[in-house]
Formats: sequence, C-alpha cells, structure tokens
Amino acid sequence: MAADFSSGLRVGISGSYGGINLGDEAILHGILAQLRSIPGIGPITVFTRDPEDTLARHAVDRAVAVREMTREEARAEVKQLDLFILGGGGLLYDLDVAVYLREVALANEAGVPVAVYAISAGPLDQWSSRELIKKHLTPVALLTVRDRHALRLLQDAGVQREIHLTADPALLLEPEKFDAAMFAKEGLADDRPLVAFSVREPGPAAPDIDTGHYHALLADTADFVIDRYRADVVFVPMERRNKDLQHSHAVIARMQHAHRVHVLRDKYTPHDIMALLSRCTLAVGMRLHFLIFAALQGVPFVALPYASKVKGLIEDIELKMPPLRQVSTGRLIAHVDDCWDRRDAIREHIAARLPALQERARLTHTLLTEMLAQQASPAPRN
Repeated sequence: MAADFSSGLRVGISGSYGGINLGDEAILHGILAQLRSIPGIGPITVFTRDPEDTLARHAVDRAVAVREMTREEARAEVKQLDLFILGGGGLLYDLDVAVYLREVALANEAGVPVAVYAISAGPLDQWSSRELIKKHLTPVALLTVRDRHALRLLQDAGVQREIHLTADPALLLEPEKFDAAMFAKEGLADDRPLVAFSVREPGPAAPDIDTGHYHALLADTADFVIDRYRADVVFVPMERRNKDLQHSHAVIARMQHAHRVHVLRDKYTPHDIMALLSRCTLAVGMRLHFLIFAALQGVPFVALPYASKVKGLIEDIELKMPPLRQVSTGRLIAHVDDCWDRRDAIREHIAARLPALQERARLTHTLLTEMLAQQASPAPRN
C-alpha cells in the first residue's frame, strides 16, 4: 500500500540543475513525475544553480540558488524539509563531492531523512573525497546508484549501508513524436536521412578525454555518413553554456563536407531533443542522455564510452563498443557502417532490453515510497 502523507511531505531535491545540461533536466523531470504520484505529496523545493530556469521548466513550488548560499542559509532551508533527495546524475566526483554533500551533511545533522536517488560516482582519486562519502552517505535513509561502477566505488569508499542498483530516472520519459515545426525552424532538410552526433567537453568529471583524438574521429565519421549514405548530420549540444557548441564547431572545422552539417541553435527541452531524434536514422555520440534519448526513440546508436556511466548503459543494453581511447577512425566507421546495415535488428535489440532497464529505474521510486512508509509508521511499543 502506498504511503499517504496527507499533511503534505515537504521535499527538497538537489542536483546539477538550472538549465545547463539537458540530461540533468531530464533526470529532474523523471524524479518529479515519480514524486508527484505519491498521494499527499507536499511542496517541492529544488536546490539549483538557476531558480528562474528551474521554475520555468518544472513548475515546482520553490527553487533556491543553493550555490550562492552560506552554510547557515542552506541549513535553514534543509531544516524546513521532511525529506531531502540528492540526485540523480553524476554528482560525486573529486571536484564537487564536498559541494553536493554539504546539504546531505546538514540534513543528517538536522535529522531530516536523506534519499540518494540514482547517482553515479567518479573519478574519486582523492582520499578526502572517499572519506566524505563514507562519513555522509553511511547515515542516509536510502542509497541508490544508477550503474555498477558507482556501486563498487561507494563500497570501496567504505560506505557502511545497503546500496541499491537502480537506473537513470530519464529512462522513464515517454517517447516524443516528430516535430515538423522544429525541423523547419532549424532549416533541416526532410528529404534526406539524418544522423545525429553528440560531443562532450573534457573536465573534472571526464579528465581523460583527448579532444584532438575524438574531434578527428567524429569529423571523419561524419564525412563518411555524408558520402556513404547521402545523409545530413546534425550536432546536438546537450550543454549550451559550457563547451558543446564550441566542440561541435571544432569537429565541423575538420570536415570536408561542413556544408551538410547543422548545429542546433535554439534553446530546447529534453522532449524537443527526443522529438528531433525520432526523425534520425542513426545517432553517434558521447553524452549519456543523448544516447538514452536515442534508445527511448528507437534510434540505433553508436556510443563513444568516455566514462563508466556510458559504459554501464552499453552493458545494460548489451551492445559492444570499446572505450573511447581505444577507438580509431577505422574502427568507429566500421561500427557505424555495421549499425547502419543492421539498424532494424539493432532497434529491435534495444527495444527488447529497455523494459528491464526501465523497471530498474522504477525501483528507485518503489524503494523511496517504502522508506517513506516506514518513516511515517509509528514506532512499535516495547
């Protein structure tokens, strides 16, 4: 039986939110849809980089600029809550561990139950990062991760509580229909095949990316699909404020057929990107949620696994692709050519494996509602 919080459970959610990354916004959309299905759920506050963007995108009750708050200001916000959620997404890596665990620590101190919602972790090379994780995640009420690598990392960090393997909340998004108006606005031709590409900038969460290497890979591969399949290419920036646009144009600058390539210009939602992908014959790229969106839309894809979270998705869907650093131009083109030739079979392969992954994504919510029901139940008398 579902827990009924008739008095209105006050919930706070913290993650990498605020419109910078469409994958994170898809995660938040998925979490909110699940939370709002709980009878009697109360006001929801999102801890975000950009409250205005979050309120406009998600219509939550409140959004607060958490990164501008002092510790005492954050403490006051957390103490008002009945539940604090950390997640989802790849939040726990060396540079930002202390940033995202600050509110977890404050919730633990205030006696506010904490649920860690389908996160990833790594790289965690610093001893201090692992110690913070051990200290602040051991006391939480619920701990779920979205991939096996994160499960191992948290166990190795010394977290002394049960860790549940679930899956990314964005896997629960519904497929979108093709939007002809968006196509026309972007000036995309509708009489040729379209192949979508995704890039990823190096940074603290992806320190091993060699941009020169992958720019050359994608440039040669994009030229190949234009020559071989008479297709057009569209680059899909998933992070507009960072460097996806710059890296997309850096790839195009290496190409022979740059006139057949388009980079999305406007500001879009995850649903818009999914609608665009519904028109694509193939997707080639790096970012996790670009690949998840392709899978949800039934688009065969070739991944460039730059991080464990992408490797985890490929393993879950039972596709094969070596790590990015081991991929040569010839090897990538061979994978793309094979995917193109077998696209109907690969589409069926992905469709057959998605339901199990989506069931894992639903498990996070099931575990959360069970935890809340236990929290709401009166303690047994001695």
